[in-house]
Amino acid sequence: MREYLKKLTERGDIRSIRKPVDPEFELAGLTLLSQQRDDAAVMFNSVTGTNMPVATNLYGSRQRLCEIVGADDGNFCQRWSELHRQLKTSVANKYREVVSGKDRISGKLSDLPLITYFEKDAGPYFTSAVFMAKHPDTGIHNLSFHRSMYVDNDELRVRLGSSHDLYHYYKAAEARNEPLAAALLLGTSPELFVSACASLSAEEDELQMAAIIKGSTVSMASCETIDLMFPTDTEIVIEGYFLPDTLKPEGPFGEFMGYYVPVGDNHVFKVSHVSWRREPVFHSIVCGTAEDMYPLDYTTAARIYAYLCDQLPGIVNVACHPFLMNTVVQIRQEYEGHARKVLLAAVAAHMDYSKTCIVVDDDVNIYDLNDVWWAYLSRGRADTRAQILKDIPGFYRDDNKDHWGRLLIDATKPFHRRDDFERKQIPGMDAMKLDDYL
Repeated sequence: MREYLKKLTERGDIRSIRKPVDPEFELAGLTLLSQQRDDAAVMFNSVTGTNMPVATNLYGSRQRLCEIVGADDGNFCQRWSELHRQLKTSVANKYREVVSGKDRISGKLSDLPLITYFEKDAGPYFTSAVFMAKHPDTGIHNLSFHRSMYVDNDELRVRLGSSHDLYHYYKAAEARNEPLAAALLLGTSPELFVSACASLSAEEDELQMAAIIKGSTVSMASCETIDLMFPTDTEIVIEGYFLPDTLKPEGPFGEFMGYYVPVGDNHVFKVSHVSWRREPVFHSIVCGTAEDMYPLDYTTAARIYAYLCDQLPGIVNVACHPFLMNTVVQIRQEYEGHARKVLLAAVAAHMDYSKTCIVVDDDVNIYDLNDVWWAYLSRGRADTRAQILKDIPGFYRDDNKDHWGRLLIDATKPFHRRDDFERKQIPGMDAMKLDDYL
């Protein structure tokens, strides 16, 4: 992350805040205010209660995320599919290099920035930590995000969703009546961060994927108290164990949907060691903001894109915008009814998030819902191009069935009348700059 921060600073993509900031609410509030102005990253140089600066909104930019994976044309999904193909043909452990990590400084959790984000949060949370663990049977690495409530220097309480790979790792260890060793990585390289956002198959190593995105080896060092290795460029590492058959109250917490999740019994992580690089920088994410949602949007869309490309022709791009529950698919129509087939396939591609699915032509901006909705309203009838699928389960954490059902919308041009819907254009406008005329 340190090299990435240097790069953002050199090109003026980071906003520096030097006045002292309270980690309770004030830091989160200023992050949101900064995001409302533009997509610059933010560096808080003086945070009360800690000696560590805090970086936020590092990944709250679609352009920067595309740069990280090498999507020069802005099509993250297509580039991710290329990287995923490389993963499938890569040699295990080819991208790892073992080095010494003895120059790190040891400390305790309370030395870190303890940030409380929202009014009714139970207390400070670690929101940006990448959990790294190895499957007890296969040894495959999983990288994933899970909200972690600070209790004291020895304990975190962590939400492990039942659909997540780390939960299955935990259950495999629990079946042996063993704790599951894991490390929380705070302030990782951008390549590892993006890899952790993705949902790969259980047989695929997400640490390996990070190395493929990076295009070079990942230097690793041994943890002090657990049988794991960590990337040496990680700013802060929290080592410990998930206790088997142990749940304790966690929450409430302001989650990504914009509401508070209530208190619930969740998993207990016992901290065994905390270390950091010299002059560390802490990474913070305000849940539900662009930095939280854009990486999830891209990696979820990439999964849907890959599925659709395996099933049907003409898939150009996919976006889960402006919220994960909405999937927009961009296609080049090849036959009458093409869009309707894509709609049905998109529902099957990701059962958690595709609550609404909209298919558009390749002249529509899938990241602009105004443009998407304009296409639906201007390119055909309202009554025959929308379909409701009733009583289909959706998001896995939904006891009240609020996310059941699907809405499918065909916003494409009528296939045999496509020429009637050519978008008007002003020649040369793309090259014009208003400031040159003022």
